[in-house]
Amino acid sequence: MDAKDLTLRQQLYGTNEFTEREQRSFWVFVFEALQDMTLMVLAVCAFVSLIVGIATEGWPMGAHDGLGIVASILLVVFVTATSDYRQSLQFRDLDKEKKKISIQVTRNGYRQKLSIYELLPGDIVHLGIGDQVPADGLFLSGFAVSIDESSLTGESEPVKVNAENPYLLSGTKVQDGSCKMLVVTVGMRTQWGKLMATLTEGGNDETPLQVKLNGVATIIGKIGLLFAIVTFAVLVQKLFASKLVEGSQWSWSGDDALLLLEYFAIAVTIVVVAVPEGLPLAVTLSLAFAMKKMMNDKALVRNLAACETMGSATTICSDKTGTLTTNHMTVVKSCICMNVDSEEIPESAKRILVQSIFTNTGGEVVVNKDGKREILGSPTDTAILEFGLSLGGDFQTERQSTKVLRVEPFNSTKKQMGVVLELPEGGVRAHCKGASEIVLAACDKAINENGEVVALDEESVNRLKSTIDSFAGEALRTLCLAYIDLESGFSAETPIPSNGYTCIGIVGIKDPVRPGVKESVALCRSAGITVRMVTGDNITTAKAIARECGILTDDGIAIEGPDFREKSLKELLEIIPKIQVMARSSPLDKHMLVRHLRTTFGEVVAVTGDGTNDAPALHEADIGLAMGIAGTEVAKESADVIILDDNFSTIVTVAKWGRSVYVNIQKFVQFQLTVNIVALIVNFTSACLTGSAPLTAVQLLWVNMIMDTLGALALATEPPNDELMKRTPVGRKGNFISNVMWRNIFGQAVYQFVVIWLLQSKGKSFFGLDGDDSDLILNTLIFNSFVFCQLFNEVNSREMEKVDVLDGILKNKVFVSVIAATVFFQVVIVEYLGTFANTSPLTATQWLFNVFTGFLSMPIAVFLKRIPV
Repeated sequence: MDAKDLTLRQQLYGTNEFTEREQRSFWVFVFEALQDMTLMVLAVCAFVSLIVGIATEGWPMGAHDGLGIVASILLVVFVTATSDYRQSLQFRDLDKEKKKISIQVTRNGYRQKLSIYELLPGDIVHLGIGDQVPADGLFLSGFAVSIDESSLTGESEPVKVNAENPYLLSGTKVQDGSCKMLVVTVGMRTQWGKLMATLTEGGNDETPLQVKLNGVATIIGKIGLLFAIVTFAVLVQKLFASKLVEGSQWSWSGDDALLLLEYFAIAVTIVVVAVPEGLPLAVTLSLAFAMKKMMNDKALVRNLAACETMGSATTICSDKTGTLTTNHMTVVKSCICMNVDSEEIPESAKRILVQSIFTNTGGEVVVNKDGKREILGSPTDTAILEFGLSLGGDFQTERQSTKVLRVEPFNSTKKQMGVVLELPEGGVRAHCKGASEIVLAACDKAINENGEVVALDEESVNRLKSTIDSFAGEALRTLCLAYIDLESGFSAETPIPSNGYTCIGIVGIKDPVRPGVKESVALCRSAGITVRMVTGDNITTAKAIARECGILTDDGIAIEGPDFREKSLKELLEIIPKIQVMARSSPLDKHMLVRHLRTTFGEVVAVTGDGTNDAPALHEADIGLAMGIAGTEVAKESADVIILDDNFSTIVTVAKWGRSVYVNIQKFVQFQLTVNIVALIVNFTSACLTGSAPLTAVQLLWVNMIMDTLGALALATEPPNDELMKRTPVGRKGNFISNVMWRNIFGQAVYQFVVIWLLQSKGKSFFGLDGDDSDLILNTLIFNSFVFCQLFNEVNSREMEKVDVLDGILKNKVFVSVIAATVFFQVVIVEYLGTFANTSPLTATQWLFNVFTGFLSMPIAVFLKRIPV
């Protein structure tokens, strides 16, 4: 079939894609931003101000205040809408990444890996345990296939699929067995489109930290509302008092109405400034920024909350194969016919060995498009097939000479796989392959060095066990191959026998430790994160690999799953904190370990998994990490984060980014709460003492912009540094707003309040202000000092405890851009937008004074950081 045929089929049957929901336009986000209640109240104030202003002072003089508030509202709305719109695009891209699934397909006679989106009717799809059925199709061939249709029908009972019931529906999952499926329907004509359309789009759910911060925002908002009401009452009372003194309490002019309106606008704006709506925004920005960067670092975040939770992780329970090791396997040692690495294998034994290797496998040896031989399958299958080819075996000949009666695929509970064959010379034979000690325990005979079948006596068993331990001690994965001849007339429905086997041999497979794993484990240890290896492998192999990775220490415990599950609760409480390696573990053992670590010991647990049976442990964990390459679709759907390169070092990178998110939000909260406190107290005390507020509605809206959106952009996008992994984890019970943060917040708030109070009380005499515009200039100086104090405090907030806050500042282009843009707009507002913003141009000396008072907050920050908490 050439490209022309494929195009024709696509045109005829459509592509295997679903119709996506239409992306919301930018103007929808603008409309949503306008729904903010405080902004709506301010808009009403602006409208009334315009009407009264124009009526009393005419156009354009009377419109300045109203238009200033309108301009500020529009700026807030457009910046918020732009931020939300960009995030929605980013989450949409992440959703597309989540849905990219590759599968094994036979097309044009060649087996190849294709995206599910490229499937067409006529393709033959190879399905195994944990795979998602990608289109509607018909069963062609396979064994013991059970399909989980609960996602479509709601029925939890698996459905058996075979020649009598051949229908496979898209969106369902293979629970057991393996098969080949002929694709008959793709795209929106199948269940696939409906299934994908119902998947939740990313970014809709609030994360736990957002919920917590929304609570903080509500409390601060209520305090702000109280301050606003009192401020408005005090200002109105001062106006009434002055009119009473003048005797004009019954005579109200347009100017008086404008003044009352200005007081109301100030009160509303105090609420706007007090409500820290930037807190949830900072969380979303930080998470979105981290998610995008983590994609570049080979980690796909499926659940937003996992970013922040990973920052609190205290334990990582990691698989061995493919995560700590490379998953590039080779048979480097063997013990065939009781002989280790024997060059000469008797011909009769070699025939049985080759038959076992080529028939009892989930892999295939094929000829690719280039005419070259290619081995397909899992890394273990690939390694053993390569070993079979090196013995001179022929895959296709062996497969065609026997008829397969039954297949029992490998699963992590049995730790073995089996096949039943009808032999060409007559008779039935079952082959078994799996964990060495389990398969060896099922053997009562073995092939000796002469190719004869002999009984396994105690000495021979001990010799083979010693070989297994020797291989495992060299950090090799060991597998035992065995067979049993059965009676003719064996039924395909009969389970494969569990004992009575003849041992063919043992192979030792080398799976090297990944580069950088030892350093990553050491980094975790220095960060207070305990790494535990949980594997189905032999305990000797597991211990050897764990020591090589730096996981197993002298005071640590290595235990086997069967021993672990037999322990009493009292014994478990004693040993669990010391367990560093769990070998020969079942999914239930893994789930039990994770549950105890979380509930009994209060640990924040991250768990890796790749198989279908890992789903319970991934669900139980605080953070489920699925493997992108080796992982099944079931495991990936249960996970919060998909590690795209299956590398342990990537897991450590996710932990670092998680800590970065947590710390960045803490920095922003510290910065914002300082502004909240100062803005509230300054306006309130000034209203009480002088009868006027030093910061107008427009000025407060600009401060709110710096504090919320721009502050979130600057501080929430700080990349992680290595210092983050030198701290102990926050854990489950850590306070988000720490004592260190309160120290910094109150220290800076007191300093800023003192600066503004001194300007209010001594500013006129200090700068020699005595003209008609002296009040305007003084208020501009107060506004300018307030903004520059916030700007320098933004720089201080980059580090909560470290003195050097400038380290790496130029590497964060977003931060530098925000600071530069804020300075630029501040100059424009003060020097050129006086009419709208109620400001007056300042002299060079006055500008220097404002910058200097802002700069002084930096040495004060250094002093505060040296106060022990």
